[in-house]
Amino acid sequence: MDLYAKRREIASQYLKGEGIEVGPLNAPLEVPAGVKVHYIDRMSVEELRQQYPELAEVNLADVDIIDDGETLSSIQDNSWDFVIANHMIEHCQNPIGALVNFLRVVKPEGIVYMGVPDKRYTFDRDRPLTSLDHLIRDYKEGPEWSRVPHYEEYVRLVDKFPEAQVAERMQYLLDIDYSIHFHVWTAETFPEFLGYCQKNLFFSFDIQLFQENFGELICILRKRTKE
Repeated sequence: MDLYAKRREIASQYLKGEGIEVGPLNAPLEVPAGVKVHYIDRMSVEELRQQYPELAEVNLADVDIIDDGETLSSIQDNSWDFVIANHMIEHCQNPIGALVNFLRVVKPEGIVYMGVPDKRYTFDRDRPLTSLDHLIRDYKEGPEWSRVPHYEEYVRLVDKFPEAQVAERMQYLLDIDYSIHFHVWTAETFPEFLGYCQKNLFFSFDIQLFQENFGELICILRKRTKE
């Protein structure tokens, strides 16, 4: 079984009804027959092609709703059966805040499907892990304090630009608001993030599945009904 086969298997087990996928780009999750998905991104397909020239020759999912995937400000509370955020949470500047909104927009008993890259198997392998304290500060203070340092880390440790070109490359990415991986986790550290949200912030969800899948982590969260 390959990466996509396992994703399909898990989707067929947990997804039903009608929901949204945030930031599908060229790899929307394959869902069971009869399941309806609306695609959300922060830009139109044409703008996404400009933002990601490396995807110029591949098919991109049609964008049904243009919205910030972290805030989902145009989406009503308790309105969908599921949210798919496949390789999206690492692009969030405030992951705890993003999870608030994923849970907000699903109905009670609704599903949040998250695929999360394990940094050890990606271009992020040389980056330091995001600490829980960092995530908490992004949530409590807002992420502006860490935005520039994230880009600097990305340029140095992912793009690996020579020192003399780091500042110029950083400014370019900032100017075009390029969506880097702001945060990175492993199979050992991502559960710490989820556990903090449950136990310390009292987010109302249960973890239905946490599974490693060919260099990624698949997390299935079910929103609790109100007690």
